[in-house]
Amino acid sequence: MPIRIPDSLPAKSILDKENIFVITQFRALHQDIRPLRLLILNLMPTKIVTETQLLRKLSNTPLQVEIDLLRTISHDSKNVDSDHLASFYVGHDEIRDKYYDGMIITGAPVENLDFKDVDYWPELCEIMEWSKSHVHSTFHICWGAQAGLYYHYGINKYSLPKKMSGIYNHKILRPNSPFFRGFDDNFNAPHSRYTEIRLEDIEKIPELEVLAVSDEAGVYAVKNHRSRQFFIFGHPEYDKDTLAQEYRRDIAKGLNIQVPAHYFKDDDPAKEPLVTWRAHAQLMYTNWLNYYVYQTTPYVISSINPDNEGEDAGV
Repeated sequence: MPIRIPDSLPAKSILDKENIFVITQFRALHQDIRPLRLLILNLMPTKIVTETQLLRKLSNTPLQVEIDLLRTISHDSKNVDSDHLASFYVGHDEIRDKYYDGMIITGAPVENLDFKDVDYWPELCEIMEWSKSHVHSTFHICWGAQAGLYYHYGINKYSLPKKMSGIYNHKILRPNSPFFRGFDDNFNAPHSRYTEIRLEDIEKIPELEVLAVSDEAGVYAVKNHRSRQFFIFGHPEYDKDTLAQEYRRDIAKGLNIQVPAHYFKDDDPAKEPLVTWRAHAQLMYTNWLNYYVYQTTPYVISSINPDNEGEDAGV
């Protein structure tokens, strides 16, 4: 996929070295097609790392995608240079009148707080409400998925007795879903969280469908019947060393933290991590973008209607 991003975005040089096709704004302007418009609400403190991870996963179809990066204005980001935010990010007021084919809402390291105690919660609620009428399909990740289920469906999260960190095996409950086209019967995915959403709470909501679960990690993938909202409770975008960096950070803080499960060779943190999730993670983003965004979004993007089911890509 030619991803359309600003020429000077730090992720561009990284992706170029990996032979991932990114397209400059100059070249994009000379192509006579309508690109998909994608909005990424980046709630992670390590914004450049998360940008790069997500752009890497959105890079495997022949579609042209135009990316906008969104931040919460009500939160003061201390882990990223202010010039980077000013150069590449917009606030909600700047895109309020725009429409997007797809949107990604990332996780955030605030899960031990009640939703309403998060300093940018009112702003996030405003953005999620806006997404219902201005975004065709929204992909929520980890805490972003928990926040989305709470806001849209009133489903609360529960604290875990210890941090869930590691690579966990999952089984697909709806193998005929285009979301899992090309997947094996079982697949691995990273998790890193202190809270969970429970299956029995999701099953009480008729509009929601559970797509994949893990015997160890619980619910993994959920969508609503209209395929306009997806909720993923892991981090399929994580790099090889992301969990290792989190583990060493927590150890340095003096936290009583366990070694990430099924991650390091022989479960020994002195050894290299073994990557067992990359192919399925790539395919998940590709399938979402192809079957639930490109195949069903209206050509006249401003005709998105929250009450119109439109075409469904399948189960």
